Amino acid sequence: MLVTRQDLETAELRTLAPYACLSKTSRGRVVQEDEPEFRTAFMRDRDRVLHTTAFRRLEYKTQVFITYEGDYYRTRLTHTLEVAQIGRSLARTLGANEDLVEAICLAHDLGHPPFGHSGEVALAQLMEGHGGFDHNKQSFRIVTALERRYPDFAGLNLTWETREGMVKHETEYDLADAAGFEPDKRGHLEAQITNLADELAYTAHDLDDGLRSQLISAEDLAGQAAWEMLRESIGWQTGALDDLTRHRLIRRLIGLAVRDASRATDARLREGKVRSRDDLQRLPHNVIGFSDEMGKAIRELKGFLYANMYRHYRVVRMAVKAERFIADLFSAYVTDPDILPAPVQARAQQEDAQRVVCDYIAGMTDRFALEEHDKLFNPNTLP
Repeated sequence: MLVTRQDLETAELRTLAPYACLSKTSRGRVVQEDEPEFRTAFMRDRDRVLHTTAFRRLEYKTQVFITYEGDYYRTRLTHTLEVAQIGRSLARTLGANEDLVEAICLAHDLGHPPFGHSGEVALAQLMEGHGGFDHNKQSFRIVTALERRYPDFAGLNLTWETREGMVKHETEYDLADAAGFEPDKRGHLEAQITNLADELAYTAHDLDDGLRSQLISAEDLAGQAAWEMLRESIGWQTGALDDLTRHRLIRRLIGLAVRDASRATDARLREGKVRSRDDLQRLPHNVIGFSDEMGKAIRELKGFLYANMYRHYRVVRMAVKAERFIADLFSAYVTDPDILPAPVQARAQQEDAQRVVCDYIAGMTDRFALEEHDKLFNPNTLP
């Protein structure tokens, strides 16, 4: 039996919540295209993101640990996949469009530069007076302009709903600028799911990596509400924290948080009498979120990680080096564009040179950026 796009669209109409985004009623693409025979519009968006050069490069971009520090720590790619997994789980439970959530999740970090947050800070400083730099906006630039895979348009020509979800992606640390996408409205259900999935994913896996790397210990976490809740839920008391127990704790954190967010969100939807997508987006608050108790515990845990892991001297030392690497590359490329690859040189002659250099550096992996720095500044390395 063949399942056509029309069959999939009918299934969405039958099974999804009345406030979910339906692929059949999408506001469409900038350039009109015939949709595939066996995929919905949002499935096509997901697939287009998955096959981009920018997505593949995430494998060698830092999450917290520089990629050469070990094979077991999260990279920007594994983070993205974990966000997508959590996002799909929430979408399935809440009756949201799972394909749209996955498309937004897979695209949300495409614009991250090398060396994680340090790379973003460096580029933002270097681009002051030239339009600035923000990884959310860079992700949008990638899918609307920088990826060149199709003869009829630049970018990926994604649907309005996927682009809106990217533009309205925000966390406690990253606020959205939704200009051009009805900024008076909150993100649709699928966009809000992506926001929470991102927050939960990085909190859980940074805790996991922090414990694995021994930057933090179980003793350090004693008294943290989330940690005590997890420890009690699996019946673990004290002593050496082995790998199996650590896996159980992290798995339980994600499971409990997803269950809590699902129930708290359902309660908000009922309380707000949400009957349509427009009802949801016009509420004065996001519907996706944790209960008060869980939200407080997650915020406390994030604060602990910031103070004890992200500001650990080993991480800070690497951040300082990363910012210097990027500053050196940026200065060299802007001062002497002839050292850039020919296609980048051609762009720099037609567009703002600083923006072109910024795009080039933002697209680098950690490894490539380090190699470029070595070629340009180490006299013993061949160019």
